[in-house]
Formats: sequence, structure tokens, C-alpha cells
Amino acid sequence: MIKIIKNANVYSPEPVGKCDILILRDRVAHIGENIATPNGLGNVEVIDVKGATIIPGFIDQHVHIIGGGGEGGPATRTPEIQLSQITTNGVTTVVGCLGTDGTTRHMYGLLAKARALEQEGISTFIYTGAYEVPTRTITENVRNDLILIDKVIGVGEIAISDHRSAQPDLVELRKLAAEARVGGLLGGKPGLVHFHVGGGPRGIQPIFDILESSELPISIFTPTHMNRTPELLEQGARFAKQGGKVDITAGPEAYKGVMRLLNEFSISINNITISSDGNGSMPKFDRGGNLIGLGVGSVRANLDTWRDVMVKGHVPMEEALKLLTTNVAQNINIQGRKGCISVGADADLVELTDGLEVNRVWAKGRLMVDGGKAIVKGTFE
Repeated sequence: MIKIIKNANVYSPEPVGKCDILILRDRVAHIGENIATPNGLGNVEVIDVKGATIIPGFIDQHVHIIGGGGEGGPATRTPEIQLSQITTNGVTTVVGCLGTDGTTRHMYGLLAKARALEQEGISTFIYTGAYEVPTRTITENVRNDLILIDKVIGVGEIAISDHRSAQPDLVELRKLAAEARVGGLLGGKPGLVHFHVGGGPRGIQPIFDILESSELPISIFTPTHMNRTPELLEQGARFAKQGGKVDITAGPEAYKGVMRLLNEFSISINNITISSDGNGSMPKFDRGGNLIGLGVGSVRANLDTWRDVMVKGHVPMEEALKLLTTNVAQNINIQGRKGCISVGADADLVELTDGLEVNRVWAKGRLMVDGGKAIVKGTFE
């Protein structure tokens, strides 16, 4: 029930320095130098990390936890994600979503999988809905889901500027956003509208149109895949300058999108997030819209992209960490509880190797990964 992590080089994400971390049950109870082992409180586990770097657990706000895909027929649906695929890559909180397929993948299954992952040890939330508009929900509508279903924090991923979308018009999208806004207010949730943005020429113009024709705040809109094209990234810069957050999909060249926002457009790193699109399909289409290839996204991409931002982009660790910690926590309204190492926060911690790989992971105080290997696995792993 009590753990002390000693001699840690702590980033919260701001650098704290060398100190000890006292964990009581699932929370950080104290941070300080040379914390003494308390007497009379039962067994106390002491872990000496010998100067290793400890960072907050990553928050991934876009994961297809029950799989995705299907664009090439039933055999191309991706499988459900397993717990170790998440934890071994330093992620301790996920937001699950549906995608193209809102028929054979449904909200009941998404909610059940989120609850299962929570029971297995990590923290989970979900978006209600799928690509289409009107979208799929658990209750009668988006507003009710946000008010009544504890894990629902918004609606998504709603597809725009994509040949796989329902081609919604402005009125439909604006009404959907209004439902999310009011449902969020009444349910004590962020009420997000999480947009999948395709490669179509309109990009996120529908979001700009909603903002210009309504009183809805920019803070509820979270467009993702914003590094899909150079033109879309330019729109993202405009969106960020108006106060929005731009979500970059992690991948081999994703750090270049982050660096372009920072250097070419002078966007604050506080207005940028990263997500993996983990376990979703990565379809490739020709100019005629025919499927020509298919891959599966990995949560691992978060770690690689974060490291690239630091090493190749020369961004300090405490700044790069914001992309997967505090910025995301603020976006989904769990700041102070997740994405930081501070007294009262959940004990979601990642110990890094010298090569910036994952060595140990604690989720809510429980050791999930040791030596880079999952020691707590999902029920069917």
C-alpha cells in the first residue's frame, strides 16, 4: 500500500531534480529529498532507481481499443488492443473511440472494453459516436451520453473532409457540437467534439464555419490527424492561434509537423498534443478511392515521436513532455490528477532508461511494467 521511489530524477513535466516519491495507495503523497521509511504502517516497498529519470505516464486521447478498420471488408477489421500494448509504451490513460465502422463496432462494446482496461489497471475514457452523422450513441443522443455515462467525455471521432465520412453539412455539425457542449456542462465533462480530419481540400474549414456562426467555444473542438498534409497543418496553425489545440498523429515523420508548428508558425507548444491512433487501421487509397494497402497503428508511435521531438527537434524534455501529458490532461479536463507528478495526483509514473526507452511503469501506484516487460497482463494475454 505504501511505496517509496528513491533517488529519482523527476520531471513533472517541469524538472524537479533528484528526489524521492512517496506513493500511498494510488496517489502521490509526498515528494522530497531523503524521505524516511515510515514506521508502524505495515510493509513499505522501497525502490531505488539510482538516478533514473521518472516522468508522468502518457495520456493517449485517441486509441481504437476495440479495433477499427474494415475498409477492405470484414477480414480487415483490426483486433482489440491488449493491456500490455498500452503499458509497455508508457501510456497509463487512454481515450477510446470508434472509427469508420459504427455498425459491427458499437458503443456498448467500446464502453465494456474501457471498463475492462480500467479493471486491468489503467485509466480510461471514451468518446461516444463514430465517423457518421447522425452518430452512434449509447442512449438516445450525445447529450444524454455525456450526462449519464461516466466514461463519456465527448463525441468522436466524427469524420470531416474524408470520402468515408457521412458528408455532413454545417447545420448537422453545429447541432452535434451544441449537443456535446450542453451535455458536457450538465454532466461535468469537457464536452469535446473530436474530429477525424481526412485529406480533403476543405480540411478543418467546417470547424471555422461553426465558430463563426455560433457561440460555441473553440476549446471543445479537438481535430486530429492534423499533420496529414502540409495544407492541413497550416490550417492547424491558424486554429492554434485562435486558441485551439492541434492534435498530431504520432508516426515516423510526425515530429516534423510539431517542429513546423513551433518554428515556422511560432505556435506555443501548449497548443499542441500528440495521439497514436493506436490499434486503428492505416488504410491507403488510390486516387479513385480504392483500397490498396492496410496497416495497424501502434501506441508505440507516441514514445518514438516524443523522442524525435527532443532528439531531432532539440526541444527540452520538460517541453516535449507536455505534448503527451499536461496539454492532453488540460484538453480532457483531468489536469492536476493526470499528466503530472505532484502531491495528490494519481501515481502514474514511467521510469526511463538512458536511451529513453520504458523501463518501469506504475499505473495508479501499481507496478505494471518492469525491465520493459509487462508483469501485469490483460485477462486473455
